[in-house]
Amino acid sequence: MAAPMIGTAQQAGGGDPANQQTYRLAPILVNTHVEVPDDDANSTVARELSVGGKVATSIADTPASVSVITEKEIKQRNATTTEEVLQYTPGVLAGFWGSDDRNDYFKIRGFQATTYRDGMTLGSMRGVREDPYAYERVEVLRGANSTLFGPADPGGSVNFVSKRPKFKRFGEGYLGYGSFNQKEAGLDTGGVLDDNETLAYRFTGKVTDGDREYDHSKNNNQLFMGGLTWEPTDYTSATVILDYLKRDDTPNSGGYPFDKEYDRSDFFGEPDFNYHDVERTNITGLLTHDFSNGLTFHGNLRYSDLTDDYGYVYLADSASRQGTTLDRYGLGSDIDSHQLIGNAILQYDASFGPIDSSTLGGVEYLDSSSKGISSYGLASPIDVADPVYSGAPVALAPYSANDQDNITRSVFLTQNLSFYDRVIVTAGIRNDSMDLSSKDLIAGTTETDDVSETSYRGALTYKFNNEFSTYFSYVESIAPPTIGVKPERGKQQELGAKYAPEGMNALFSAAVYELKKENESIRVVQDDGSIESETVGKSRVRGVDLEAKTELTDNLSLTGGYSYMDQEVIRGTLSDGTSITGNQFATAPEQTASLWTHYTLPDTGMSFGIGARYVGAYYFNADNTSKGEAATLFDAAFGYQVVRNTELTVNVSNLFDKQYVVNSGTADYYNPGRRITAKISYRW
Repeated sequence: MAAPMIGTAQQAGGGDPANQQTYRLAPILVNTHVEVPDDDANSTVARELSVGGKVATSIADTPASVSVITEKEIKQRNATTTEEVLQYTPGVLAGFWGSDDRNDYFKIRGFQATTYRDGMTLGSMRGVREDPYAYERVEVLRGANSTLFGPADPGGSVNFVSKRPKFKRFGEGYLGYGSFNQKEAGLDTGGVLDDNETLAYRFTGKVTDGDREYDHSKNNNQLFMGGLTWEPTDYTSATVILDYLKRDDTPNSGGYPFDKEYDRSDFFGEPDFNYHDVERTNITGLLTHDFSNGLTFHGNLRYSDLTDDYGYVYLADSASRQGTTLDRYGLGSDIDSHQLIGNAILQYDASFGPIDSSTLGGVEYLDSSSKGISSYGLASPIDVADPVYSGAPVALAPYSANDQDNITRSVFLTQNLSFYDRVIVTAGIRNDSMDLSSKDLIAGTTETDDVSETSYRGALTYKFNNEFSTYFSYVESIAPPTIGVKPERGKQQELGAKYAPEGMNALFSAAVYELKKENESIRVVQDDGSIESETVGKSRVRGVDLEAKTELTDNLSLTGGYSYMDQEVIRGTLSDGTSITGNQFATAPEQTASLWTHYTLPDTGMSFGIGARYVGAYYFNADNTSKGEAATLFDAAFGYQVVRNTELTVNVSNLFDKQYVVNSGTADYYNPGRRITAKISYRW
């Protein structure tokens, strides 16, 4: 079918090659299963978004600053945590608590960010360290976004897109070994189950066993995920995904004293008490039906069950300390959480002459419950020059024991109007009605609160041509509220541009913005070593984000980013009366930059990757009395195709083993040291 069209295109310019024109032909579908246009396993440049049907799928038409880290890029860099996935993304600071391995720590544009999975908030599940092997891609939307996703932190959102079945046979298995005696095995396989090709499956599993870089540690994890997709017609698709995640880790090393640089292998916690056990089970249902008349239905539902238990002993150092004996504190937590979230979305697309209209409306329901007890108290001191461990602390006392239940009912509407395929007007509104309940299991009292918040979104996009577009947007956010506390609100104005040159697999983007946050709360270390939330007032950041993702040739890809942030606390006072008005944010560098490039040497089976990450200096505390240093870190990768479909890869993070303080509270915390990982993979 394509041959006559190509011949016609060649003849259109006559016989003179100088007059001939090149035409891009539409793809010809040879099967009935139309997959997502992006090929995340084979490209580092994404063109589409997968956020549960809540925004336009085209990144070029989305009036927001967006980054997508595909499966191919995740594999190139061997990113095994969310922090590692995000560390080459502009506007994001990741891993700023170093050896504290309880959570994935990252901020976007100087503020906290909210996490989602398949477009639905993780809510009470957000503290779990995700395993990137479960996901096809990770999507980052910078800036406030409650109109799209509901209660959210103002920095932006990170959406994990689950691996789903494909209507073709495929598979990958690998074995790996790396630093700190880390052993891994992984399997990702799938195919079609019936002769009519209406039912497909996928199974993904990963097991790791090893240690962390400090003594008396462990890093043992398991991931198992299975999915089924049923497509009885070209217009209907239903997917069910069941996944199980188990982590048996050490939460941290206990921190390091202030007086000098210590070896990362030092451990100042308690071997018998520093533990972290996590188990999470999700079952997710995803349904899409196209009524073939411009109307499309999306339905998404997920139930989650989580247990998260940890205990650890940590240092409490001070600048005035004498000698080598330091005080320590102990902290423990035992939490059970359950979450049910679902939404129903209708999208109607229509054309009226030169005007294209897309109307999206829906409802969402979230029931998130959590029951937990947290204990805190003084632990035995330790001589850091000659550590002697004394066992689990005996003086811990419960300071918080709550049974919480939060129900959110939401309704949202978004309207997109495109005029002459040049001007796109976007408007959105969402209301979130939240019923909050918390029972104090120690005092026996119950507190309740009802919160109803409305957020707005508006944008104007102008497409100069099929390659270049620019936009201006205004968006709002409402952070998940706390009983009796006014919810934090974010407001952002952004001017951006996107360039996707034809004839090249590339996407370049730039954005300038102003983001303000009101009723802000921060975590502050108290004099007794505890950490509490304090409301400080209002703050704002103005900045620039630049990003380039391109595959210059079939063998060479490049990802680069740069961010600049001018931050200021507009109004703020700590609980001790200290004014922080005019200060910069804590853990928010003024500048960050990154560059990752990967090259496959033709006809050799060898590939090479090299990356650099620059993080500017930033303050560790809100009163700006403690500040770190700027640092540049390097990563590297090597691959060799041993035989057909079999590849050996070696990845090195922090190539030159640079060590510096990434955060400081009751003690110092260092960045991760050099880690080397080797894998042998087989694909079919």
